[in-house]
Amino acid sequence: MKMHEAKRVEIIIEAVMERQLTNALNDAGVTGYTVLPVSGGSGRSGQWNREGQVGRAGGMVAVICLIRPERLDRLLEAAFAVVEQHIGVVSVSDTQVLRAERF
Repeated sequence: MKMHEAKRVEIIIEAVMERQLTNALNDAGVTGYTVLPVSGGSGRSGQWNREGQVGRAGGMVAVICLIRPERLDRLLEAAFAVVEQHIGVVSVSDTQVLRAERF
């Protein structure tokens, strides 16, 4: 089966910023993403969980995008415009997908 190169972008951000982030991704032409709740973790400020411990966030979400490599820069610019002012992290990794026409 033929696989196609893609990028996986994972953005962890305060739940209250989810709509602003997904609107920015939509405006940047991102055609698909998945939003998942994040139940807890540990970072620069120490451990936190969904019940609080992250400023005013009331929780975090993970927004996961699979995208063609040539569209990555536009996605990252849109994501960074939101993440740079808030608690969050963006990671990018290489991946492979079936049905490249979907991305």
